[in-house]
Amino acid sequence: MVFVWSYLTDGDPNYMLVQVSVNDLIILVAFVPIVGLLLGITNVEIPYNTLVAIPLVLQTYFIFIVTWIGSRKLKLPHAICSPASMIGASNFFELAVAVAIALFGLQSPAALVTVVGVLVEVPVKLTLVALANRWR
Repeated sequence: MVFVWSYLTDGDPNYMLVQVSVNDLIILVAFVPIVGLLLGITNVEIPYNTLVAIPLVLQTYFIFIVTWIGSRKLKLPHAICSPASMIGASNFFELAVAVAIALFGLQSPAALVTVVGVLVEVPVKLTLVALANRWR
């Protein structure tokens, strides 16, 4: 999905490819320890109404804006600033959906929550695309 957001903001495709590749390599190394940590704390109960859209939306906008400001302070061009901000604000819901289904099953509440995340992310990212294009 990050490639889509980058394309919509006229991001540099070569930069985007390198950025996504490095990010994926980090995920390959960090994935097992992160899942181990999360599986170790699954007995912690969080109220359902705490999990859906508002914290996710706030976090996505916050990270996008912080990354955008940092990129501009470094005097990066729009073609790099925009995709950097988009991937910084990404939540990797595709991976979350796959892991939730693999670990807890297709009918689990965990799988449902990760799908809700995807449904929230798309309209939020479209507003960030519009914002990035306006700030060009």
